[in-house]
Amino acid sequence: MTTPDHDPIPRAWGWPVRGGGRAGHVEAGHHFAATTSQVCGLFPFATPSGSDVRGVPIGRHLHTAEPVGLDPAHWLRTGLVSNTGVWVQGQPGIGKSSITKRMLTGLVGFGMRAVIPGDVKGEYTALITALGGSVWHIGRGLHALNPLDAGPLRAAITSASATDSTRLLETLRARRLSLLEALITIVRRDEPDVTERRLLGAALDIAVDAAHGREPLIPDVFTVLLSAATPLQLIAACADDIDYRCLTRSLTNALGLLCEGAIRGIFDRPSSASFNPTTPALSLDISALDDDDDDVVAAAMLCSWAWSAALTDAAAYGEQRRNVVQVQDELWRALRVAPGLVERSDRITRLGRHRGVVSFQVTHSLDDLEALPTESDRAKARGMASRNGVLLLGGMAEKELDGLRRITALSQGEAALITSWAAPPTWHAGRIHPGRGKYLIKSGQRVGLPVALTLTPTEIALHDTDRAFHRNEQP
Repeated sequence: MTTPDHDPIPRAWGWPVRGGGRAGHVEAGHHFAATTSQVCGLFPFATPSGSDVRGVPIGRHLHTAEPVGLDPAHWLRTGLVSNTGVWVQGQPGIGKSSITKRMLTGLVGFGMRAVIPGDVKGEYTALITALGGSVWHIGRGLHALNPLDAGPLRAAITSASATDSTRLLETLRARRLSLLEALITIVRRDEPDVTERRLLGAALDIAVDAAHGREPLIPDVFTVLLSAATPLQLIAACADDIDYRCLTRSLTNALGLLCEGAIRGIFDRPSSASFNPTTPALSLDISALDDDDDDVVAAAMLCSWAWSAALTDAAAYGEQRRNVVQVQDELWRALRVAPGLVERSDRITRLGRHRGVVSFQVTHSLDDLEALPTESDRAKARGMASRNGVLLLGGMAEKELDGLRRITALSQGEAALITSWAAPPTWHAGRIHPGRGKYLIKSGQRVGLPVALTLTPTEIALHDTDRAFHRNEQP
């Protein structure tokens, strides 16, 4: 049998020749009838999404039900991303903390160390404890943290080669100096000038030398500045001691407030807790300071970031080398306090992929960036956000997408999906957030992967961020 165009059509059983696909028996197809609500659940049938299962299982693809895994380090090794930063954004209630904690748990299981450098709300404490990690509760009457303490980096400096040891010492000095400059900026709401920066650097060097093996403290640097040592007077170019004190009055008073002001007794003493190099996870819980002014919280966050950065540097050395996964939540609360803090915080926390760091930055809205004090800060913050190799986007309103498009390209379908997960304007009680546990994974110009995360019973208990509202509930 042939078609009008004379092309032969094989019989149902195939051609009876070698290679003709001859079948001995072909069963007739079965016909099924179903309602449209049932059949539409089968469409578009089994089509792969191209997602990679390897990594931390974070849910199933919303369209194909395939399991989806995420491992920024693996994606870096295979060339999918150019860095291991992860940007997490969405409305409150969608589960930003849940997917971040799932990633923390999975990456710790893969052998990485989790570090929470300044947990403002204390919401990671339960998870870090469950992972067998250590939690330092920083606050008045609680643990003290010396931000100038080399901490675990001291052992790395001792064990490293001469070249690496010199580099680590210079890195430690740069971080200490950047931290002191940032703290001065917070107290005065103004950045140190060139002369003050040189004075801080010289005072820091003198304090380190005078420490004789122990870790220097902020009061040590304050004392050196008051001493008007010869190197300091040469930098200040003062004729006598009185001129020196007049020139440095603002600097010394600002540094003195760190020792005598609102954060006295927290960051001006030797560290009261020691780091265990075998711990799989570590959190610096500063939730005891959450009700303080933003100045206090910002200073606490910067001091915690500086100490944690030293820990991360140290993780790349020694016999027990471990890559690190760290989370910065409420990031912009510290950076909006004074101009110039974006750049200085970047110097303090700058961690490259070559150091084996997977970092998560969590925020509700890009409006947080717009709240920074200067356009220069806002531009630098947008650059920090856009440099992340992976974006985890939850439900958000349409107005958020304009700012988001500055960071990543969004198709019309992806934008519609994100806005469909946003909380509806309704007063009907008892409804969960429509975007709870739903995220779009974006990386570069690739089509996003929509996933739905389902928590285990253990995770539900550990991830509860509304625990304060359950305290007085009756059984």
